[in-house]
Amino acid sequence: MKNKNISRMVQLAILLAVVVVLQCFMGSIRVGATSFSVVLVPIVVGAIILGPAAGAFLGFAFGLVVLIYGITGQDAFTNLLFQAHPVFTSIICLGKGAAAGWGAGMLYKLLEKISPFLASVAAAASAPVLNTGLFILGGLTLVRGTLEANLAAFGADSVVVFLVIGCAGVNFLVEFLVNLVLSPAIYRIVTVVKHKFVH
Repeated sequence: MKNKNISRMVQLAILLAVVVVLQCFMGSIRVGATSFSVVLVPIVVGAIILGPAAGAFLGFAFGLVVLIYGITGQDAFTNLLFQAHPVFTSIICLGKGAAAGWGAGMLYKLLEKISPFLASVAAAASAPVLNTGLFILGGLTLVRGTLEANLAAFGADSVVVFLVIGCAGVNFLVEFLVNLVLSPAIYRIVTVVKHKFVH
């Protein structure tokens, strides 16, 4: 039991490092106001291998990096929102990442007995849906006033269009397609790791 716990801690630490490094380096690739979240792949791997709680932890870490970049001004869009709504912006950043990881882990658990491969694909697809969906929901409810006040600077006519097309549009499609394309690799990684450390 002790060795199993140590193994889980090591796996979680490795995935955490991958999440932080990916977000720090890939977070600078932007389309519109927001950046790509290729970091969702290791979050999904962690959620599947280590469970929903680990997925939520890794997603929270991803959100924390985004938030830190916003607070320090390295991410201008998040900084704008944080200056106006520090609590709500923190909730959006941390909540969407944690929910994406937790949701992917739960979906995998629900579908695993039917088909581990299908469960892996569904988990991989769910992470960007949750991440982007909650970002849009938070934008429409918690920080809408600030977005409306800056529509001219964003080059948009409405908050809905700005969030769905300007922020989420291309980014969501890329994140979703990357996760779908990599889902067989995710399945293979999960199979190897579970075989080596569980059996």
